[in-house]
Amino acid sequence: MASLIAKLSRALEAAPGGNARRVWSLAWPSVLEQSLLTFVGLVDTYIVGHLGAEAIAGVGMGNAILNLVAALFGALGVGATAVVAREIGAGRNEEAGTVAGQGMLVAVIIGALASAIAFVFAAPLIGGFGGERGVQREGVAWLRAAGPSFVFIGLMLVGNAVLRGAGDTRTPLAIMLISNAVNVSTAWTLTRGLHWGVTGNGLGVTVGNVVGGGLVLGVLFLRRGVLRVAFADLKPDRANIERILNVGLPAGAEQVMLQLALVYSAVLISGFGTAAYAAHQIGLRVSALSYLPGWGFSVAATTLVGQELGANNPEGARASTRAALMFALLVMSSLGVLLLALDESIVRIFTTDANVIREGVWAIRIAALIQPIMAYSFIHGGALRGAGDTRATMLITMSTVWGLRIAATFLLGTLLGLGLIGAWIAVGIDFAARGLLFSARFRSGKWATLRV
Repeated sequence: MASLIAKLSRALEAAPGGNARRVWSLAWPSVLEQSLLTFVGLVDTYIVGHLGAEAIAGVGMGNAILNLVAALFGALGVGATAVVAREIGAGRNEEAGTVAGQGMLVAVIIGALASAIAFVFAAPLIGGFGGERGVQREGVAWLRAAGPSFVFIGLMLVGNAVLRGAGDTRTPLAIMLISNAVNVSTAWTLTRGLHWGVTGNGLGVTVGNVVGGGLVLGVLFLRRGVLRVAFADLKPDRANIERILNVGLPAGAEQVMLQLALVYSAVLISGFGTAAYAAHQIGLRVSALSYLPGWGFSVAATTLVGQELGANNPEGARASTRAALMFALLVMSSLGVLLLALDESIVRIFTTDANVIREGVWAIRIAALIQPIMAYSFIHGGALRGAGDTRATMLITMSTVWGLRIAATFLLGTLLGLGLIGAWIAVGIDFAARGLLFSARFRSGKWATLRV
């Protein structure tokens, strides 16, 4: 691992300086933003940790529903980011503002519907995970407290996405910092201070998201800069909505199918027992500290590829992607080493349950070892999405997640009796195949000819 890091450092030094600087300038706020999100997830897990394994597992189920909804907004954001980046790259700033307004409009519609469904149908949604009665009870309570905020999650995620498309990754970081600070302080007060249990934790999510959504609206409508949204931009514009959805719908299908696969994987893992499921949630939160920074560099690739193609410079898009990959490999490999060194100590922060600790350590170890292959998946997938090549990413993701991850989880975890270890090996198999296919698609160059 040390030799890999040294090799990557030399490659990064040799990368074109302009591209490396642009990638870093866009990526570091996104890296911090995603690390912050992961940290807040860890804090939320810590806040409910004293309530026991049932609370940890129940909140994990509720978060799986939230992640599914967030995936819809993330997909809408991919479409808005790609189109806004093209317009900014071509110097059409007013048209970029119109595209941003249309993305926000669609986010409000989807968010309002998702909020209503989450609140009214919380019990059957959580019940679909299976698990013990106590776990389901905690999950329903959390989802009913957090569900009403889904419309504000949509405003925040899509709003931040269009800002990134315009090359502004610092404002989304500031918004997320404030939103998450409110989330944590409210959840801590209600859960630990007033003893409202998982409901207090869910209400913390709601209050934080309301603040974040409001801040995004203020930034887009009130600030002056490259990207600004006017109230006239909220009037339905079929042509621009179609442009966003042409890129976003395949990305949405990709993310929905991915999240459904993760939900089904969670169902399989819940069959390994409450301790295994609780350890899985801790493993996801902790391991994300190492691989979510890769998402930050993929954001840089998405934005720069879109802007370079808008300026009719596909070679610049390739160079930016190479620089983003070097950064991602270096950071993710380094953090993987750190996770291997501190695996058990980290898990013990969240629980004293010996069974949960034993299972969680293995999840973190496996996640640490697969960091380099995940970097290839993140960066090349982000570059393809920035070019609007979301149909290819959709087909690749669906085939690897459902054809490999789910199958391998069932084979290794259930049939061969490896339990949670088998499920996390399946994650590695999935990302290895996805990274190879994304890389092959990028090398083919077909993305450079697409129109969005």
